[in-house]
Amino acid sequence: MKKLLIANRGEIALRVVRTAQEMGIATVAVYAEQDRNAPYAQMADEAYLLPGDTNIQTYLNEDLIVSVADRAGADALHPGYGFLSEFSSFAAKVKNAGISWVGPDPSVLDELGDKITACKVAERAKVPVVPGIAEPVSNMRTLLDFANTSGYPVMMKKADGGGGRGITLIRNDDELRAFYMNHDALQGGDLGDYFIEKFVDRARHVETQSGRDSHGNFTVYSTRDCSVQRRNQKLVEEAPAPFLPKDTIAQLEGFSHRLFDTVGYVGLGTCEFLVTPANKVYFMEVNPRLQVEHTVSEEVCGLDLVREQLNIADGGNLTQAPAPRGHSFELRITSEDPATNLTPSAGTLEGISWPTGPGIRVDSGVEVGDTVSPKDDSMMGKVIITAQNRLAAVARVRRALREMSIEGVPTPASLFQKIFTNPEFTAEDHSFDVSTKWLERNYLNVEPKTTTAGQPASVSGEGESRNKDSVETFTIEVDDKRVKLAVPQTMFAGMGAGSASSRGARRPTQPLRGHGLHDVAKQTQHTDSSRSGVIVATMQAVVTRINVAQGQKVDKGDLLVVLESMKMENYVYAPCSGTVSEVEISVADGVDPGETLVKLDVQASAAGKGSDDGQTGDGSDSQEPASTEQDATEEGATA
Repeated sequence: MKKLLIANRGEIALRVVRTAQEMGIATVAVYAEQDRNAPYAQMADEAYLLPGDTNIQTYLNEDLIVSVADRAGADALHPGYGFLSEFSSFAAKVKNAGISWVGPDPSVLDELGDKITACKVAERAKVPVVPGIAEPVSNMRTLLDFANTSGYPVMMKKADGGGGRGITLIRNDDELRAFYMNHDALQGGDLGDYFIEKFVDRARHVETQSGRDSHGNFTVYSTRDCSVQRRNQKLVEEAPAPFLPKDTIAQLEGFSHRLFDTVGYVGLGTCEFLVTPANKVYFMEVNPRLQVEHTVSEEVCGLDLVREQLNIADGGNLTQAPAPRGHSFELRITSEDPATNLTPSAGTLEGISWPTGPGIRVDSGVEVGDTVSPKDDSMMGKVIITAQNRLAAVARVRRALREMSIEGVPTPASLFQKIFTNPEFTAEDHSFDVSTKWLERNYLNVEPKTTTAGQPASVSGEGESRNKDSVETFTIEVDDKRVKLAVPQTMFAGMGAGSASSRGARRPTQPLRGHGLHDVAKQTQHTDSSRSGVIVATMQAVVTRINVAQGQKVDKGDLLVVLESMKMENYVYAPCSGTVSEVEISVADGVDPGETLVKLDVQASAAGKGSDDGQTGDGSDSQEPASTEQDATEEGATA
C-alpha cells in the first residue's frame, strides 16, 4: 500500500490521514466546496474537489470518487464511516478498478448491511436474535398476532435503516393499525421493507470491537457500552463495558467470533448486542466498518485501529489485543441544544476551547470560523477521556467539561455535566442500571405538549422553561475577586442587534450565544401564531415520512411528519385534535424554517367537542408549544 484515498470528510478523514502518514503511506483527500479549507483537506498530501451542491453529487458519488482515486494513482481506498462505507456497490467498483478496499468484501457487506439478512446470518451462526419476524410483513393479521403473542411494545424497523432512522416504537394494537394504515395509504398498499421485532425494555447496548484477518485470526479489541442514546443514536460511549459477568463477556466474544467466521469477514467491524438485566444476550447487527466510538477501544487496548485496518487490508496479520487497561469515555460533541430536546442546529463556530491535560484526547475536524451545515452530521468532534479506572475517568470527565467551551452553536455540554453527576450512571457496582432509554427517561422531554388552537406546532420543542432559564454569563471583578455574573437574557430584549458574549465583549452583529436557528424558530412561531392549525418547520430539514393524508382526522399527539436534519429524525406531532385540510409537502422535499408542512382544521374539531374557549378538544389548558419526540436509542434499544 503506497497511496491511500480517504472517501470521507471531517474528523474521520483527518484521523485516517494521520495514521497513514505515520505509516509512510501517501494520502489523498476529496472535498466538497464547503470543505475546501477543512483541516483534513489541508493535511493530506493531495486533495481533489468533488464538484456539486449536494452529498449525492459529492461524497455519495461512487463513480466520481473511483475516478478521482484512479486519477490520483491511489492503490487503496478507506471509506471511513457513514457515506459509502457500507455500500457493496461502491466496494465492488473500487475493487474492479484494481484498488484495495479497506473493509470487508462486497458480498459480506450485502449479508450484513441489511438488518433482515444480518439476522439470518446470526441464525446460521447460532447466535440468538431478538424475537421477531425477520422478513418484510405486509399482512396486518400477522403483525397483530406477533404483537399479541410476544407482548407490547414492539418495533417496526426498516431493513436498510441505521443511525436511528427507520425505527418506530409501537405500544398497542391501535398504534400498530395506524402505522399499517398510514403506510398502506401512502405507499401503495405496501409496508416496503419494514419488519417487526419485540422491544426489549431496560436492555443495555453492548458491542464488541472485533477484527479478523485473511489468515483466519480473530480478536476482540474491547467491549463497549453505548447505552446513553437519543433518537436511536449514541451520545456517550465507554470501554470496557462495565459490570458484566465474565461468562457474559465470554458469550459476547464467542458470538462475535462465530458471526465473523460465518461470513468470512476480513477487516475490522463491530458486533452489536442487547444485554438484558438478567444478562441474556441478543444479537442486533454487525457494523462492517470502523465506528465513531472506536477511540475508546484504542485507549483501553493500546492499539491504533486504523493501522490495524490498513495492515489487514494489505494482507498482514492482525494484532491480538491485550487485556483492557484502564477505562475510557467518549463524549460526542454535536451541534445540538439540550434546551430543545437536543434538536440539531446549524451555525458558525465563533470560539473553541478544547480541554487538555492528562488522559484527554480530542478528535475534531473543525476550527473557529467553520460552519456547521444542516447537510451533514451534527457532530463536530469527540472528546475521549481515559483514566486508570471508571471512577477516576468519571472525575476526569467532570474536569474536562469545566475546561471546554464552544461558542456560536449549542452543544450537549450541560447535559454531559448532569449525566456524569447522576448516581445511577456513576455507580461503581452492579447497581449500575443504564439502559438504552435511560437518557430519555431522565432528561429528554419526549411527551407531546398541548398548544392553543391557533398556535403552530414547532419541531424544536421549546417550552416556557427555556425562556425563564436562559441566561448570559459574564466574568467580572468585585473587590478584586473574579466572579461570574449570570444575567437573564430577557434583560437584553429591545437592545437591537447589540449583545454580549460570555467574555464580556460587545459584538453588535452577533446574536446571544447559543440561539442561532432557535431565534428564527421563535420569530417564525410568533409570525405564524395567528394562522390557525398551521404546522411549520423550525429548522432546515428533509421530509422522510408523511403519516397523514388530506381529510384524515387526527388526535392531539398523533405523528404527522418525520423530518431528517443533520442525519437525525425529528418527529412532528399534532398539537391538538383536528382534520387535515392540506399537506403541503412531499417525501424527499427540503424545507426551511417557517415553511408550512401541514394545515389542520382545528376550529371545526373544537366546535364538535363543544369547545369555544381556545382550549384543545380534551379541555386542557393549552399555552405550551408542541414538541417533537426524537426517538431514542445509534442502533438502539431496538429490538
